Amino acid sequence: MARSNGGIIGKTNKTSFGKGKVTTQTSTGCITLQPGTRIVSALIVAGGGGGGADQGGGGGGGGYVEKNSITACGTVPVTVGGGGGGGAASPAAKGGTGNDSTGFCLTAKGGGGGGTGSTGNNPGNPGGSSGGARANRSPSVPGSAIQTCQPGDSGAFGFGNVGGPNPGTTGQASATSAGGGGAGGVGGAASAPAQPGTGTGGVGKSSSISGSCLSYAGGGGGSGPSSATGAASPCGTGGASGGHPGGSGTAGTTNRGGGGGAGPSAGAAGGPGVVVVKELNKASGVWSMQSQFSAKQQGTWPKPTMATYTLDYLVVAGGGSGSGGGAGGYRASGYGPSPLRGSQLSFANTFAGDTYTVTVGGGGSESSGTDSVFSPELNTITSSGGGRAYPGDNTGGSGGGARVYPPEGALQAAGAGNTPTVNPPQGHPGGALTFPGPIGPQGGATIGFSGGGGAGASGSAVTLNTCFVVTSGSLNAGAGVTNNINNSCTAYAGGGGGFTQLGASGPSVQAGTGGTGGGAPGNCACKNGADNTGGGGGSQFGQPNGNGGSGIIIVRGPSAVTFAVTPCANSTGTVPGPSTDKLATFTVSGTLTVS
Repeated sequence: MARSNGGIIGKTNKTSFGKGKVTTQTSTGCITLQPGTRIVSALIVAGGGGGGADQGGGGGGGGYVEKNSITACGTVPVTVGGGGGGGAASPAAKGGTGNDSTGFCLTAKGGGGGGTGSTGNNPGNPGGSSGGARANRSPSVPGSAIQTCQPGDSGAFGFGNVGGPNPGTTGQASATSAGGGGAGGVGGAASAPAQPGTGTGGVGKSSSISGSCLSYAGGGGGSGPSSATGAASPCGTGGASGGHPGGSGTAGTTNRGGGGGAGPSAGAAGGPGVVVVKELNKASGVWSMQSQFSAKQQGTWPKPTMATYTLDYLVVAGGGSGSGGGAGGYRASGYGPSPLRGSQLSFANTFAGDTYTVTVGGGGSESSGTDSVFSPELNTITSSGGGRAYPGDNTGGSGGGARVYPPEGALQAAGAGNTPTVNPPQGHPGGALTFPGPIGPQGGATIGFSGGGGAGASGSAVTLNTCFVVTSGSLNAGAGVTNNINNSCTAYAGGGGGFTQLGASGPSVQAGTGGTGGGAPGNCACKNGADNTGGGGGSQFGQPNGNGGSGIIIVRGPSAVTFAVTPCANSTGTVPGPSTDKLATFTVSGTLTVS
């Protein structure tokens, strides 16, 4: 008996040969897919809500829906929702609700209009993200965010948040109204008296479906006196393209679904929405012979590209918290001290477009730092988080300092570095501490820490007398090392400085320096290790211990490769100077695609 798949036994999967084509639809109409396309990704953003009048609330961002692997072919009708109108000045009115955007069986709900500052209960309107509350003496609430409540995939893959509330005041009007909600966060609350930076529009959400990292559906800012107007969605957090400052009643960004800013008189309109579609290649499982023949005829059969290349790397983990926090582990293939150089990562006949996981470790907060991991296939590179100067939690990439604390009755040794062991080593131990004892009755106000270890050296050895005064050595941390992978010759992975204290009132305090490479001093307001260096934490008298600095991962490849990264906080570029090598820099966890 003949089989419909040409005699091949197994599951018949529909292949898709979309070649990554992207279509951005900015008005209602139809999207015609290529003949070989069967699977797409789609982003649907509704129109943003309008800002309210008379110190009304900011408009809510349009609903945001993004879904991958949608089955589709031929011509698909889509609707692009317009933004809601701004509230009229006289009589003062709420902002209008944005219009829905639809397509590919998905619906994004229009953003809610902002409430109006006129008397009476005039809260923000519900919407994909809802409008912010008005400014008024009596409490006022935002509308409901309804995107995530939609049935099916429209809710499951949807994003939206409520606008900010007005908690109300006694005796004076709330001088800054609330911001509208955004796809990535709630709107800022109203305030009284007016406070700069309040009433901010909720952050939007970013997407790279178009090929560029763009922000959508941010909330509009609230309104108030010119000295304290609500701001648009914060720049750099995904919503900068959405709402706009409320004081001038600026409209939401066109085709990003941003909420309109509220105004001292009239509100501004929300931005129209958008539909973005990416046609995908997919060929997995057992293909039917008919699909193969059809693809060959149309010239859409995918031809995998193979690549051979090498990658250099810098992987630094998060530093441990202070005082005497150990630096995060440091591992690099080149561009730093030669004794610490590992081997390049080599890739032979690798599929172009492979994606690798990148994990950037966080700095410790009363804890050790966390690991940073670069995971390309079987070549995983892990740097261990730095230890802190506390028993049971002091080993790591570099170890935390030693600790002497009378209520514990015994000196706690410094933490070991290079834990677990790798070659070349990823760090050094904390400083050895000698205390003649006995550990007397000074009580909990007396304590001593040695410096944490760094990538380039151990923490300094130190001897204290029974009055916790340094008699030899120092409380200084171990130094980090410099690396020039991105042609910046930056220092990384310095330990946090040590600290001693005798007495709680008018104390005698001594402190060590932090290690070069982001390590914090032992007694300073700048007690936190520097972010994206893996520096160990320090401390400040009378304050909680400092946090360790977060880690970083930098990958360098030849000019022939192309890097793409997620999320948008990470970056790609070319090495400055005569080299044309490519760079990918990760300050947060994400993915690296090499093609």
